[in-house]
Amino acid sequence: MNDVFWVFGYGSLMWDPGFGPVETVKARLEGYSRSFCLRSTRYRGTEEAPGLVLGLDAEPGASCAGLALRIPEDRHAETLAYLRERELDTGAYDEMVLPLTLQDGRRVQALAYVMKRDHWQYAGGLCVREQARIIAGAEGGRGPNADYLFNTARHLAEIGLADAALDQLSDDVRRLLMARRDRDAAT
Repeated sequence: MNDVFWVFGYGSLMWDPGFGPVETVKARLEGYSRSFCLRSTRYRGTEEAPGLVLGLDAEPGASCAGLALRIPEDRHAETLAYLRERELDTGAYDEMVLPLTLQDGRRVQALAYVMKRDHWQYAGGLCVREQARIIAGAEGGRGPNADYLFNTARHLAEIGLADAALDQLSDDVRRLLMARRDRDAAT
């Protein structure tokens, strides 16, 4: 893994990679889907009220569109250390090397952080209504869980990879937040 110079961004790595990639290309990963399947107890939630963040979930026949980010060769070791600290801090992900197809047709091997389904933070299979309820109410060290969802959906749309499921979930969360504001204003 120490000789892999690409990383696959499918969530916040797309809009907040934390390092300066030397190349960024739209990419597709086959056999995986992006979903709100990871309970966040630090960044977008707390131990008492976990939020939900995106995880890369193995799913035969699925594909996930995102960004391939090329790590600078002269900063490879420090970038890997940073990514591992960021993505592997709770042990919920496996670091894997997977084949990506880049928009320009190139095929590259990339690091991808894949959800461990047997980890206690795995929350796959929640209905959209439950996801929206959790996301609308959670907040952690990096702010409201809803901001994470909105930033990701907006960034995907801006780069031409709009995700209809995330857009619908964003609308559902906005409705819940507005209803909460209206209730609070009425009391």
